[in-house]
Amino acid sequence: MTENEVPEPQVSRPPRWQFSLVWLVPLIAALVGLGLLIRTWTQAGPVITIQFKSAEGLEEGKTQLRFKEVVIGKVRTIDLTEDFSQVLVTVDLNKDAERAAVQDSRFWVVRPRADLGGVSGLGTLLSGAYIGVDIGHLQEKQRSFLGLEVPPAVTNDRKGRGFRLAAPDLGSLSIGSPIYYRRIPVGRVVGYQLDEDGRGVSLRAFVDAPYDRFVTPSSRFWNASGVDVVVGPQGFQLNTESLLSVVAGGIAFQNADGVEQQAADDARFRLYADKAAAMAPQDRLSLRLRLRYLQSVRGLAVGAPVDFHGLQLGEVTAIDFEYDAARKRFAADVSAVIYPERLGNAYLALRGQVKNDEASPRRVLERLIGQGLRAQLRSGNLLTGQQYVALDFISKGELTLAPAQAGALSVPTVPGSFDQLQSQIANIVDRIEKVPFDEIGAELRNSLRDADALLKNLDGKVAPEMQKTLEQARQTLDAAEQVLASDAPLQQDLRGTLESVDRAARSLRSLAEGLQRHPQSLLRGKSEDPVLLRLSPLPEQGLESPKP
Repeated sequence: MTENEVPEPQVSRPPRWQFSLVWLVPLIAALVGLGLLIRTWTQAGPVITIQFKSAEGLEEGKTQLRFKEVVIGKVRTIDLTEDFSQVLVTVDLNKDAERAAVQDSRFWVVRPRADLGGVSGLGTLLSGAYIGVDIGHLQEKQRSFLGLEVPPAVTNDRKGRGFRLAAPDLGSLSIGSPIYYRRIPVGRVVGYQLDEDGRGVSLRAFVDAPYDRFVTPSSRFWNASGVDVVVGPQGFQLNTESLLSVVAGGIAFQNADGVEQQAADDARFRLYADKAAAMAPQDRLSLRLRLRYLQSVRGLAVGAPVDFHGLQLGEVTAIDFEYDAARKRFAADVSAVIYPERLGNAYLALRGQVKNDEASPRRVLERLIGQGLRAQLRSGNLLTGQQYVALDFISKGELTLAPAQAGALSVPTVPGSFDQLQSQIANIVDRIEKVPFDEIGAELRNSLRDADALLKNLDGKVAPEMQKTLEQARQTLDAAEQVLASDAPLQQDLRGTLESVDRAARSLRSLAEGLQRHPQSLLRGKSEDPVLLRLSPLPEQGLESPKP
């Protein structure tokens, strides 16, 4: 190779891809993101939607879903429904909380609340509202739920049993009202609803374990709300289950007999109005009555007692009005039901007189009607004007009989005692109206005028004469007083006269004694008998008596 020759260049091509440390950072980031994605996908739980009336206190990406204060999910989004009446809350559940998405789970928003059970949710004042969940027991999966507006009274993990109570109305009871057994709170009311026919209310009661074993088929439930005041022979009694039952209402129950068998879960019981009605013997035989009254039934209401000698045999079930064409007046038709077995041994004795008769209650009452049994309205309370139906043997009064009705016994009625009193008062008023008060008043006016003239005459003429007569009588009494004075001459003469009369009496007595001893002295004259001389009267003063 010469000096002027240029060496042939050697061309070397670099590799098409060359690893650089700069690419290590995004590679690592991609691997980490992929791992997080895989982990999130593998650990992600189901997504559920909960429908609430309001989203108050809820926030996307912040509000938590808690079970027993443990976070098991978080709110993803909050949207409105198509009709804008509700809100749809989308919640991401944790993988380990997948069990919460079952059919009977319940969700609600935990906020500060004050109810019959106390004050709850105060912790949300600082941490904010969250969604609470009560996980159900069913196995069926579900992804859409209807949220509750208030927390459930009893959660699914609470031990005990539920029962159903049938009542004519709700009264003062509400969700959370306590249930008592021997005045110990053992449960609460967890729900209520109106019956399909609208004639009553069904309540759901929950009794906690272990007290639920005391609920037997013979248990009697009654409304223990308010205060029970009893005034009887023992005095004034005030009964109540607790102060909470006075304010919020309550239910109590007790077993009617010694049955220890537990009632079935979700068993149905009747809710009585009070303890007396609940613990009363159960009525088996009943008899419908039909009564007709031509008087006012003001104060008589459905449920009023039907009384027999102080014993409540039944109650009024309906009151209706009809027009009595025969008497051309309105009549009140009262329907009632009685329970003859409440008469006890008396009913057994009466039933024994009706043999081989399936309708013995009706026959027994017909027999009593033949003996004078009547139905009468009487006042049960003078202050409130309440009335009741009294069955009694009444011999007087105008009878009224209701028309026959299938399945009901017509009992003759008589006017009530108050109506009889009104009738008597009306008769008295009629008689008083017939009294000629105008003529009596005129005669009385004339008599008063004559009496006034007589008094004037007495005052003008007779009174002065009477005054003079009284003055003369006073003078006469003064003169008599002077005459009867101790130092008056008349009194001295009278004293001497009395002494002379006394001496004459003694002489006559001596003479009589002498003649009795010597009657012959009347013929022979006075003898010298010393005895007669001794019996002779003493001589006058100044003369000496003969010596014996």
